[in-house]
Amino acid sequence: SDEPLPFILFRSLNRFSFLHSFTLHFPLTMEASTSSYKIILGSSSVARRKILSEMGYEFTKMSADIDEKSIRKETPEDLVMALAEAKAEAILQKLPVDDYLKDAEPTLLITCDQVVVYHGVVREKPSSKEEARQFLKDYSGGHAATVSSVLVTNLKTGFRKGEWDRVE
Repeated sequence: SDEPLPFILFRSLNRFSFLHSFTLHFPLTMEASTSSYKIILGSSSVARRKILSEMGYEFTKMSADIDEKSIRKETPEDLVMALAEAKAEAILQKLPVDDYLKDAEPTLLITCDQVVVYHGVVREKPSSKEEARQFLKDYSGGHAATVSSVLVTNLKTGFRKGEWDRVE
């Protein structure tokens, strides 16, 4: 794709004010082969790694290793944002941030989260095969929505911007 990475990451979010603010801090001039940013993908998601790899971006992957079930919020939208923030904070604790502040090349940390909402109840990753089977059985007869978040942190400037999206 010829689209710059930040645009692709946030295209599905489709919020002009968010994109406008984002582009002020992360100029949309990146090309896969000549990225002006180093990228750290703070995710263990195979799909997210595959997207960046297939687009030709080089990146480092890190896992946050947080207890997601210990973070609770009133709404699924608040929850996915809180989880993306917690993942970013956990990864930042592992990084020599002073090195990124001195580094001439900016580094972007990308963290994400997604939950399923079924009959108004948040369903996160199933904890067992039995629970996964039950989820699939439930979804085959009903309506489920996904709520996703993406959070991008510029390690050089400290600027952080994120947003959520809901798909019914």
